[in-house]
Amino acid sequence: MARRRFFVEQVREQRAVLSGEAADHLRRVLRARPGDRYELSDNRGVYLAEIEGFGRGEVLFRILEPLPVEIPPLRLVLKAALVKFDRFEWMIEKATELGVEQIAPVIAARSEKGIEQGALKRIGRWRRIAREASQQARRARLPEVHAPVRLEAALQDSSPCRYFLDETRVGMPLLEALPPAVRRRREDTVAVLVGPEGGWTETERSAAAAAGWEAVTLGTYVLRAETAAMAAVAVLMSAWMSKA
Repeated sequence: MARRRFFVEQVREQRAVLSGEAADHLRRVLRARPGDRYELSDNRGVYLAEIEGFGRGEVLFRILEPLPVEIPPLRLVLKAALVKFDRFEWMIEKATELGVEQIAPVIAARSEKGIEQGALKRIGRWRRIAREASQQARRARLPEVHAPVRLEAALQDSSPCRYFLDETRVGMPLLEALPPAVRRRREDTVAVLVGPEGGWTETERSAAAAAGWEAVTLGTYVLRAETAAMAAVAVLMSAWMSKA
């Protein structure tokens, strides 16, 4: 069975300190003891570490050795229109598990009224969800969860490949829109933009096209926003993984 992995603020002089909810979980739920070994990440490297002892709300570790860092097959940016928060949080969790590097909430014309203010208050919670999902998935680095931006700002993206999921199915299938396999390289940057439950407006479609985003479809059926996001992420990760 794989060792549990936790994120720490820093590794310094072969020591690290785990604090907060993760430390409490490790001590009270997992009933960790001095000498137990776990994996730690400082969001740069991954290490095998041994518990030295406990402080007030802290677990004290001694670093034993560095471990190999697994690199995702591409650098994937998910820009997702805000939807109901329970669904959006599910999206953050699953996107993190699948290896997304950045998650950017987007305020679209058909996003629910008042959702922007609620979203600003939830950024801390969303980052905690991403941290917990990263630990569960044994990621080496945390995804970056951005503050919400309006669509106009989200469209200003320099990623070489930018895909705009369009529920009207006017674009080509996502898999067919990808660059040929021979041109895909590890750590290519790809951005995908997912709309709200009510779909994009014609003005938004025109703005995306003018900004150089390629309209794509995921097939015959109209999917919920969170389903579409995960389907697109899975397609992209799988396509690049075959070339990694």
